[in-house]
Amino acid sequence: MEHIAKHLEQLERNMKINSADPIARHGFTQLPNFILRNPDLSANAKTAYSLLLSYAWHNDLCFPGQERLAEHMGTHVATISRAIKELEECSLIDIERRGQGKTNFYTINFVVKKKAIKS
Repeated sequence: MEHIAKHLEQLERNMKINSADPIARHGFTQLPNFILRNPDLSANAKTAYSLLLSYAWHNDLCFPGQERLAEHMGTHVATISRAIKELEECSLIDIERRGQGKTNFYTINFVVKKKAIKS
């Protein structure tokens, strides 16, 4: 089985950021205020949500495994698992588990389904 990275390199990009500012060049992620200010969500859940958003905005081509999420958050996979479970319980994300060593497919919900989230 060949690695997907080879195929991703062949895809055309539809945008380029022309900036001398290294922060703008590498992008940024906006976190909705109702997530940021929600005292019922842990800091880890908020960070995991923001990381999922950052991956999703990257041309819809992202395959974040829990190991990658843990690496980017500077934490352990168990912490990521708890944060993702918390987000799923609040209906902020939906998870399609694909099995067989494949990463999960995450849907990030901007329309919250449950009343667990307070503004």
